[in-house]
Amino acid sequence: MRAFGGGDMAKTKAKTKVKIGRKMNLAELVTLYPQLVNVLMEDYGLHCVSCFAAGFDTLEEGAKIHGYDDRDIEKMVKRLNTLVK
Repeated sequence: MRAFGGGDMAKTKAKTKVKIGRKMNLAELVTLYPQLVNVLMEDYGLHCVSCFAAGFDTLEEGAKIHGYDDRDIEKMVKRLNTLVK
């Protein structure tokens, strides 16, 4: 029997491309796509990806807290999905 939290599930998720959406939890986003951390922090100023709030906030909520409007968020989501392809 495997211990809870084994790496197999994480490996399966990483192999399966999960489409990024505005309602995606920030912690899930950076867990699935750690290569996006610098993009989110440096290009968009979303330093919340590295704080405890990432476990509670969605990409949309984090972006709105930092002053992004719906149009900006849609552009961000499209770019992030392009980067992970």
